[in-house]
Amino acid sequence: MDNLQKFLEYMKTQKPVEPGSEIFPMFDEYARQAMKITFEINTKYHTPDELRELFSELTGQKVDESFRLFPPFYTDCGKNITVGKNVFINMCCKFQDQGGITIDDGCLIGHNVTFATLNHDINPLNRAVMHPLPIKINKNVWIGSNSTILPGVTVGEGSIIGAGSIVTKDVPPNTIAAGNPCRVIKHIK
Repeated sequence: MDNLQKFLEYMKTQKPVEPGSEIFPMFDEYARQAMKITFEINTKYHTPDELRELFSELTGQKVDESFRLFPPFYTDCGKNITVGKNVFINMCCKFQDQGGITIDDGCLIGHNVTFATLNHDINPLNRAVMHPLPIKINKNVWIGSNSTILPGVTVGEGSIIGAGSIVTKDVPPNTIAAGNPCRVIKHIK
């Protein structure tokens, strides 16, 4: 098993990542790789085909030809992002994806959206320990600009997250949710 497979398998367990562990230095390794690729994405014009190629290199997975990205785009890993078909990611988004980010088909991600999949330990003596939890965005979700999706959140199919929301818990399907903390304000259908 290579390092990337080992890293991804460990992240799936949702076990803590402790300084000095075998996994901990991989955070730096993948961050450096991500910085190199995102620098290329963000510092000159690229055609849509070139952006798809660069994003595929970043994630280690070929993205569908329907995928669209408007740079700049930021991540400190990149290797634990999965996107479906007809996904659009707008400018200035930030993906902290070590814990895993899955964005299903038909999703729209607004300007300056942040996905955070790591928490640090609450005990001050163990603050460097990281706790990964995945984020799952189901089909046909629209996430409004300047929203933050926190570790472990699932957004249900067909939902809308209002601009500027802080999503701290799961959002049911076919709802509009907004605020800080984000809460359901309307059901769709």
